[in-house]
Amino acid sequence: MARFEGKIAIVTGAGGGIGSAIAKRLASDGAFVVVSDMNGDSASTVVAEIEASGGQATAIVADIANGEPCRELIAKVIEQKGRVDILANNAGINRRGNIQAISEDDWRLSFAVNIDSMFHLCKAVIPHMIEAGGGAIVNIASQWGLYPAPNHIAYNVTKAAVASFTQNLGRDYAPHKIRVNAVCPGEIHTPMLEAGVRRSGRTIADLDKLVPFGRIGKPEEVAALVAFLASDEAEFMCGSLVEITGAQAVA
Repeated sequence: MARFEGKIAIVTGAGGGIGSAIAKRLASDGAFVVVSDMNGDSASTVVAEIEASGGQATAIVADIANGEPCRELIAKVIEQKGRVDILANNAGINRRGNIQAISEDDWRLSFAVNIDSMFHLCKAVIPHMIEAGGGAIVNIASQWGLYPAPNHIAYNVTKAAVASFTQNLGRDYAPHKIRVNAVCPGEIHTPMLEAGVRRSGRTIADLDKLVPFGRIGKPEEVAALVAFLASDEAEFMCGSLVEITGAQAVA
């Protein structure tokens, strides 16, 4: 039996990059995956890929920058499937710049997407997990939330908030057998990273040279870590911040 057989998982920001890799990995391990993204076409594409590989999934479009769509997402899954066993809070944005360069709108949007969405989603899902006797929440933080990179103040601060949020939630709900952990990736080869590389004038090969392991990470490697943290194999892990960086220090 696959380790997530009979489990219901929600993955936010699952239309591409790390999110789509997480959705596909959880589905390959037997979960029914709710692929949530604000881009319906991208979400539907991921669902089609999961189904083509023999997995089960459905797409739900949600703009999680606002509280009500977050609550509606959880309510819809509970209505359709009756439970949520795994919540992978992956959706995030990266608005670059120091405090003088970043706009107030980008500052507020960074908080809305990167941390406020987790507040709303977790607040909505935890009562159902308590009723079911437990669950697993895995948040995507960042190495930069632990060790800030220059000129990314909004991203760094919001990801630091994700780390603290994870530790607080883990302590509060461990007695209910709800395990809350966070993955803190370094440089991972995603469309978001490629966009940043193009702006900087560097190449992926340039980034590879900065990593002691010899290359930047792959979305599938982050997905494998998320799947482990969501599984019974990580039963005693709660409130943990797990880095996955190839031993790279922050640039």
